[in-house]
Amino acid sequence: MTLGVLILGHGSRDSAANWELEGLVDAYRASHPELEVAHGYVELAEPALAQALRSLAARCERVVVVPLFLFAAGHVKNDLPLALASMRAELPGTDFVAARALGVHADLVALARERADGVLSAGFAWRAAPSADALASEQAKSALVIVGRGSSDPDANGDFCKTARLIAEGGKYAAALPCFMGICSPLVPDALELAARTRPTRLVVLPYLLFAGRLISKLQQQLEAFSQRYPWIFAELAPHLGGDPRMLALIDQRVHEALNGSRPLPCDTCQYRVPVAGVAQHVGGLQALLWSARHGYTHTQAMPHLHAHRALLKHVLVCGNVDCAERGSVALISALRRCLRGAGRERDIRVTRTHCMGRCGEGPTLAVYPDGIWYRGVQAHDAEELVKEHLLGDRLVGRLVDNIMQ
Repeated sequence: MTLGVLILGHGSRDSAANWELEGLVDAYRASHPELEVAHGYVELAEPALAQALRSLAARCERVVVVPLFLFAAGHVKNDLPLALASMRAELPGTDFVAARALGVHADLVALARERADGVLSAGFAWRAAPSADALASEQAKSALVIVGRGSSDPDANGDFCKTARLIAEGGKYAAALPCFMGICSPLVPDALELAARTRPTRLVVLPYLLFAGRLISKLQQQLEAFSQRYPWIFAELAPHLGGDPRMLALIDQRVHEALNGSRPLPCDTCQYRVPVAGVAQHVGGLQALLWSARHGYTHTQAMPHLHAHRALLKHVLVCGNVDCAERGSVALISALRRCLRGAGRERDIRVTRTHCMGRCGEGPTLAVYPDGIWYRGVQAHDAEELVKEHLLGDRLVGRLVDNIMQ
């Protein structure tokens, strides 16, 4: 049986991030000439997941998909299973198997710790490598800020915080703080401020991210702003995880687990499968999506009903996450609501501030449902045109369209 391995990345508009992943795929292919090895992306880059699966299935009887994601969130828990279900129906002659995400793993913890300690060791570059005691002494005067991407999935955020704690346990830093680039808190600037209060002589910022990209660039800017406020603290950015050779062994491990069926996706704390406090309404994955659609039709008839309203004709979602907010999404929300009130349509068309919509660095991002139209780079001065043309006139504002969801 011909076996194929599809290494799945998130995808980035920054080509450097995609090149890093593809370099890792090339290294894995070179180490396994007996396998058909390919790569694909969930979004923002080519080949897309469905395209990559079809291409690999044409050459293989069995395909293992390895999601190269640090933690399992929506893409791994929902997007990948749904894509594989579609492929199984379309290509019944190929056996598709999903591996786990990288997850909380001792090798990744060790790699991250090396990245952080390497920044401190660089201070000894003019003499012999530091001893364990010398490194511990340097750690005791330093603060460590560990930065994750951030997710709307509490299970993924919990795994990151566990990983951050494991990294911190291996050192004797004066303080070790986990934080996030977006979506959830604490955010990076807040963690940097808190770290400064521990009065460290050095500050190491460790990006717990697989590849380079816009998040690394943004993190560098945030660290530069911190250094301007606290010039007496020597702040340095450690390298991200990158394509370390240990990643190849971890991919091997995930492939073997998938083929043996020994390690399915962890479900004990998955918000789509068990009722996690505060997000219990998410249970069910696709079922939750269907419930949401059903709710849209039955909501106005539900009794008792303390906030009765007519069924909405359109629902406008505007990203209110930190990146889009900095680019003007708050003013955009106000302008849209003002225009709708002026037209007397605020009860038919609702504008809602939402969490990250996955287009950081390109916002403010706006989506119109049930039309399935996504707009990008929308500003407050565009609100009147959007309301008049699209929300009221059902005509797209072509210059702002980012995507049309089918």
